[in-house]
Amino acid sequence: MKQIWEQVKLSIKKQIPGHSYRMWIEPVDFIECKENCIVLSCTNTFSKKRILDHYGSIIKTEIKRTSGKAYNLGLEVSCKKFKKGNSGFEKDNSIQLPLPGVNVRPYNGRLLRKDFTFDQFVVGNNNDFAYLAALDLASKKNSQQNSLFLLSKIGMGKSHLSQAIGHHIISQYPTEHVSYITAEDFTNEMVNAFRNGSIDEFKKKYRNECDVLLLEDVHSLSGKERTQIELALILDYLFEADKKIIFSSCYLPSDIPKLNEKLISRFSYGLISNIGPPGFRTRIKILQKKSKNNGHNLPEEVIEYLASELTADVRQLESGLIGVTAKSSILGVPIDLDLAESVTRNIVRQRKNITIDVIKKLVCKHFNIAIKDIISSSRKQNFVRPRQIAIYLSRRYTDSPLQTIGKSFNRYHATALHSIGIVERGLKEKGTLQRQVEILSKKLESGKF
Repeated sequence: MKQIWEQVKLSIKKQIPGHSYRMWIEPVDFIECKENCIVLSCTNTFSKKRILDHYGSIIKTEIKRTSGKAYNLGLEVSCKKFKKGNSGFEKDNSIQLPLPGVNVRPYNGRLLRKDFTFDQFVVGNNNDFAYLAALDLASKKNSQQNSLFLLSKIGMGKSHLSQAIGHHIISQYPTEHVSYITAEDFTNEMVNAFRNGSIDEFKKKYRNECDVLLLEDVHSLSGKERTQIELALILDYLFEADKKIIFSSCYLPSDIPKLNEKLISRFSYGLISNIGPPGFRTRIKILQKKSKNNGHNLPEEVIEYLASELTADVRQLESGLIGVTAKSSILGVPIDLDLAESVTRNIVRQRKNITIDVIKKLVCKHFNIAIKDIISSSRKQNFVRPRQIAIYLSRRYTDSPLQTIGKSFNRYHATALHSIGIVERGLKEKGTLQRQVEILSKKLESGKF
């Protein structure tokens, strides 16, 4: 029966995506066959549930086709391979600890989103290399490549891949200490540690009690000199101990202003992988997967329409899908092209009509200043704030690179990035700046400019 199971695995390998096979089917081994039940091994309770829910039927079908007989399927949790003994296949004594639950919290840091796993990530030409690099880093216990820098604009999937690495490591190696945290939270934690006299505990946690560090949005470290110094020392400890480190950012390390050379070097130490916007076919696959996961059955023409209209990023696709299904449910009408059109009309940004010059004029009109003022070298606050907002909106609503945006305002790209950072931090404070940005964003999105 062991040979039959190997044939079944080869058959299943041809029928499911390669990454799904490597993650869920390949580690499964044959234990024994008793009466009408084939017993297989899996690494933990999380894997057991996933395999039974998603691949149980195909496994039983292929076993019946290969052996000529129908069998029930049994899965037992064990982290060791099963070995041949005098009385058949016997378990090794060392059993892996079961995963505490599906909603996984890392050793410290933020909670991992339960749907941000590898099998929920849609692979396309825009992200296939990043996906394979992330999967390779997560899957290998002793890998030569222990660092990965995920680079993309907002909403392209870098957080999904980063958290997928955390999920996979926690599920396969439950004793590993995984920390998922944003650079902003890391900074706040360090500042609080200094204030409370617990900086030694802070250093110990990251230097000695962290096997995997998932550090998001490292561009927010710009200008935070003390945090950069402490983080560089922590990263040195982790690199020397061969720990896994995953960074994510909207910008290349060398493009982040006011970042010291040590951190630029450490961020660039491993593989840097870019994630681009999804193409049309990938957008269709994303919509199909997400609608299926949410229990919706959208007509093919509606999915194709949404994929053709919502081209900005994955979040925009999700917004369109939620809008269509919610409106259909509330109004009690079927999901068709008319409904999809009414929803996308309120979502689609007029990107082809929004240019840097349009944004300049809109911002200047809003603040009652001249174009020459917003591109001048003046440091007056009534010119600086509108300039920063205009640069932020140019980055958000146009596809122009940072260098082009900076040049348009007579600024270096590092200064432009600094302006974007100031506005992003101001948006979190929910004050006057946030209201100003919201007003201008609504005008841009509605086409009223």
